[in-house]
Amino acid sequence: MKRWIMAAALAATASTALAANFVISNESRWDIHRLYVSSTDSRGWGEDQLEDDILASGQTLTLRGVRCDSYDVKMVDEDGDVCELRGVDMCGGQEWTITNETLVNCIAASQ
Repeated sequence: MKRWIMAAALAATASTALAANFVISNESRWDIHRLYVSSTDSRGWGEDQLEDDILASGQTLTLRGVRCDSYDVKMVDEDGDVCELRGVDMCGGQEWTITNETLVNCIAASQ
């Protein structure tokens, strides 16, 4: 029984250690009004990471406690254009930059 409890405690510690902060930087000329992030295995998008805020051009957003994995990202810009990206690598210590090219190419592919 003690071994099982110790193994569970180590597993919990290890999974917490794998979680880190992930920074999203909006270097595009458009404000992002909605941002959804979900596991590539998930069927839904979950909650808007921006809540009532926007990720304005030139601003950054720090997502806390992100487990190192690939995620799907859905963004809605100020014009209501929707961009969905699949398999974005979000491992701690990285910064993901949204550029004009990122949004234009993504929106064109989504239409």
